[in-house]
Amino acid sequence: MAIMTTEHFDKYDKAILSTLQNNGRLSNQELAEAIGLSPSACLRRFKALEEAGVIVGYRALLDAKSLGLDLMALVHISMDKHTHERFEAFDEAIQALPNVVECLLLTGQTADYQLKVVVKDLEAYQDLLLNHITQIEGVSGVHTSFVLRKVVDKTALPIGE
Repeated sequence: MAIMTTEHFDKYDKAILSTLQNNGRLSNQELAEAIGLSPSACLRRFKALEEAGVIVGYRALLDAKSLGLDLMALVHISMDKHTHERFEAFDEAIQALPNVVECLLLTGQTADYQLKVVVKDLEAYQDLLLNHITQIEGVSGVHTSFVLRKVVDKTALPIGE
């Protein structure tokens, strides 16, 4: 499968991607009308974008506060050893924690990982931290910042013009 990049996209591909990022529930007919293509041409392009791996999935975005998840934290994790096995074990353990909604392996920082976690409250965070995160073999340091407010909160990626 050839990797598609924005240089391979024409205005219709970009329009499909931009439109779907804003409303992934559009029917093919609605999408075709929105971007000015026939439904059959739109569907062909849409399928090609899926097959190329540009469109990787569909999901509903939920409001954390509506689910009682009122506290968000960014957690920087330092590891004791920088070995493939240590990182692999951490990756596997962290993926099993449902309150961890994002995990990034970092470079250029004092931390090795940054986690984004959502929990009900400070007590729930303490439980997650002490009974789960710090129990993962190799975790040697934890630094937590609590999110006061989201300034930018979007999932749409920029599509080159």
